Amino acid sequence: MLARDDKEHPIPEGLRPRFRELVAALVAGDFQLSNHRLNGVAPIGARLADFIAEQINAYGATLAPLNDEVWERAIYALDGPNWQFLIDLTTTEEPVSDLVLHAQLADDEQGLIEVWSVHVP
Repeated sequence: MLARDDKEHPIPEGLRPRFRELVAALVAGDFQLSNHRLNGVAPIGARLADFIAEQINAYGATLAPLNDEVWERAIYALDGPNWQFLIDLTTTEEPVSDLVLHAQLADDEQGLIEVWSVHVP
């Protein structure tokens, strides 16, 4: 399903629902994913959850469910043993904001998406 080369690729249709659910949990303020047990997504630790909340607050806009326009720019690439994902987030003010979700997926049997950051690059 995911390319094993050194190029950037669009996020596959099959993974988009998982990212939509993940972002919906963030929109609901569940930054540790403790109230949203998502299939195929690892829980987020307390320190990272606090960082994500701080970054969203500092951005100064309200996070919203992903708009379809984000997929036009969202990418993934293989980086060593992991695929890295960058997805621009949606806010109530912007369908595609400068705020980015950075996640990775290890090339292993677990196949869990792990959130690494939400920030403005």
